[in-house]
Amino acid sequence: MNTTEQIESTIRALENKRYDAVMNKNLEELAKLAHPKLSYAHSSGGVDTLEEYLQKINTGFYVYKKIEHPIDSFTILNNIVLVRGEMNGEIIVGGEKKTLKNKTLTVWVYIAEEWRFLSYQPTPTIRMPFIS
Repeated sequence: MNTTEQIESTIRALENKRYDAVMNKNLEELAKLAHPKLSYAHSSGGVDTLEEYLQKINTGFYVYKKIEHPIDSFTILNNIVLVRGEMNGEIIVGGEKKTLKNKTLTVWVYIAEEWRFLSYQPTPTIRMPFIS
């Protein structure tokens, strides 16, 4: 593998490709980036396999309108990279418009000489009243 900076740069580029594929409904590209055992959680609590997620995008169940995905940090552990960040935007889910505001954990694994998107877990950010 490469230096920390090279790995972070590569993963940042792959994250951009992943979100571009979702926004543009490029299922072939998304499938190439994903590990076959992908576990994709949603802020609703549901979890999709790779096949389920691709099907829901393909059929229009999920229609991504706008996504911002800043990255806060990377943790590199051998052939695994944990990416902490956010996913904020607008989506249509089953015909209903929703606003996304999530903190996220994305997992990439280096296998067979390439990085593959293995898991995604969002946590909706909720404004809590200040308690003194």
